[in-house]
Amino acid sequence: MTNLLPEMAEIWQKTLNWQPTVQQQAQFQRLYELILEGNRQLNLTRITDPQEFWEKHLWDSLRGIVPLLSANFSPASPALIDIGTGAGFPGIPVAITVTNCTITLLDSTRKKITFIDNILSELALNNAKTIVARAEEIAHHPQHRLAYDIALIRAVGAASVCAEYTLPLLKLGGLAIIYRGNWTEDETTALQNAVNQLGGVIESIEQFTTPLSHSVRHCVYLRKLATTPANFPRAVGIPTQKPL
Repeated sequence: MTNLLPEMAEIWQKTLNWQPTVQQQAQFQRLYELILEGNRQLNLTRITDPQEFWEKHLWDSLRGIVPLLSANFSPASPALIDIGTGAGFPGIPVAITVTNCTITLLDSTRKKITFIDNILSELALNNAKTIVARAEEIAHHPQHRLAYDIALIRAVGAASVCAEYTLPLLKLGGLAIIYRGNWTEDETTALQNAVNQLGGVIESIEQFTTPLSHSVRHCVYLRKLATTPANFPRAVGIPTQKPL
């Protein structure tokens, strides 16, 4: 008996003003099955219940990219990167949903990326590709620095660390989206200090509750307005040990 994901068409529509096509729903379902399968070897997620998976992995991934779900988002074919993608969230749901984007899924663990490569071919997602690397390193490569319209980062370190990983990769005018659970004023202050040094501004901090369990979540949106100084991001490990 396969675990079936709930469809939740009304909740999608009401909360995100969007709902999956039949094909997208089938891809979500297949993604869920592949994650459950991969979980046996790789310990990808503790979230295996269908409702919880829908809310914490699918809905939460897409809630962060609400700006992209509206038809008038510019540019029309944005280049995205998902930093520290882990089991593929939020990157894979985003690739399924925003079919006109291209998304690079970055993780430093080769096993996870090998697993994701398999998912991408199973789901026929031609708009996504993977890379095994550290954010601190690829942000100094010319083909990645200043290359992306949007950088997504979920469940990775302090917010100021997330800013240091994302802003160097963004084009001028690009957007970093940091996914968070709780958020405090102190974090805003620390983040403000970091983004000032990195050429960004805090554009908005959105608080919302998840539709099923009513847990509080936040998304922090940073806009890149100036070139990030060449010494950022600092060497591997330093951003986490000594946050800006």
